[in-house]
Amino acid sequence: MAAADSPQGRPGRSPADYFARLPYWLLVALLLGVLLLWSLLADADYNLILNAVSKGVGLTLYVCLISFGLALMVGLALGLARVSRFRPVYEVASFYVEIIRGVPMLVILFYIAFVGAPGLVDLFNWAGSALQALGLGLVAKPLAEFSIRQLSFTSRAILALVIGYSAFIAEIFRAGIESVERGQLEAALSLGMSRSQAMRFVILPQAVRRVLPPLGNDFIAMLKDSALVSVLGVQDITQLGRLYATSTFRFFETYNVVAFLYLVMTIGLSLFVRYWEKRNALNEG
Repeated sequence: MAAADSPQGRPGRSPADYFARLPYWLLVALLLGVLLLWSLLADADYNLILNAVSKGVGLTLYVCLISFGLALMVGLALGLARVSRFRPVYEVASFYVEIIRGVPMLVILFYIAFVGAPGLVDLFNWAGSALQALGLGLVAKPLAEFSIRQLSFTSRAILALVIGYSAFIAEIFRAGIESVERGQLEAALSLGMSRSQAMRFVILPQAVRRVLPPLGNDFIAMLKDSALVSVLGVQDITQLGRLYATSTFRFFETYNVVAFLYLVMTIGLSLFVRYWEKRNALNEG
């Protein structure tokens, strides 16, 4: 017997259908999470570890949010350059994207922290000296006196994440732009719009809506990769966990807590991204 139709005209689902579609992996993960949370709250040692490590959650989220926001802007500019008809712009953007995507994130982190940052400071000093020669002392003095000590490792980590992830985000935007039917661009041009107007008002709004789920996945990946900033001494979750574990020799308990904190954030974000994908699919359908 066929299932009754829903008020929206779609076939209804029987309880057996819902049971068959249950995400058992999520139920198991939730069960393990509840058991670990109970241990964190009931065990005095786990409580101490949680209090020590959870102080890094704020810095982890701060680094991720700032880095991802800046990477979005740089990635959008690179993505537009990757679909540009102006050959030099396309070649420069392609060179950047292909080179950065081929270098491991940890290497980018070290390179920016210990090579790029000192080079940037030297550039600031040179610019300050040049401006002083032009008589612009008010603007030149801060640049000329800027030192490497004023550029914190947190700032260097953010810069490295922006550079690393902007290349991947650029490819997401490029794919999103190219997924919009060419006929829409031609229709906009036939209505008298310029190419830039058509891109801004017709192509980009559709492309951005289509790339939101992949961008969400990239944010989750950045959240996990942010653990790499601990190698620079940035006081994130991983670094605080490492310091606590080496001082107390409670490696098992400490890294249980570190993994739990990351899993809570990443699984929560993954579920939100899946919900967003299904909502977009329903809206487009």
